[in-house]
Amino acid sequence: MPRLFTGIEIPADISERLALLRGGIPGARWIDKENYHITLRFIGDIDMRTADEVADALGRIDRTAFPVTIDGIGSFGTRKPHSIIARIQPSRALIELQAEQERLMQRLGLPAEQRKFTPHITLARVRGVNAQEIANYLFQRGGLVSRPFEISEFVLFSSRNSVGGGPYVVEEAYPLMQRAPANDGSFDGRAASA
Repeated sequence: MPRLFTGIEIPADISERLALLRGGIPGARWIDKENYHITLRFIGDIDMRTADEVADALGRIDRTAFPVTIDGIGSFGTRKPHSIIARIQPSRALIELQAEQERLMQRLGLPAEQRKFTPHITLARVRGVNAQEIANYLFQRGGLVSRPFEISEFVLFSSRNSVGGGPYVVEEAYPLMQRAPANDGSFDGRAASA
């Protein structure tokens, strides 16, 4: 039974920058930069027939590429923090892509995702770490903002049953349509229609 989820891979230059944030929290398990991603829809452990149906359904998604921006560092878990994350600025295109995948998975009979979609990249998992240490870490590094990076595809990942953090394998990639160039009003040599 494969354990599957959909997500967006992170460009190498952004991953390199995020990897520089590693360290400074004793006991944290830092995710390898090769495994940084934005999870869109966790699917879980499913049989091969359902996995084929999932892969086929995802192939019918017809959306346009869009930019994404990291807008800071944060944590999940209020009283007991469990993850250090890079926050992704929500955009309409990202939210709609995730929502379409959610609808498709439910049509295939998979249970609805129980958690609200909060776009992020997990950088580390923490357990039993003092909340003050996390607060200090976030205060020192929390101002990270990335350049916008283009999302030109999403992927179907598989993972082995582990405590998290990979390794993840891309089972299938689904390209998004390229965006039309912005019309800047410049003359392109064609006659205007009357």
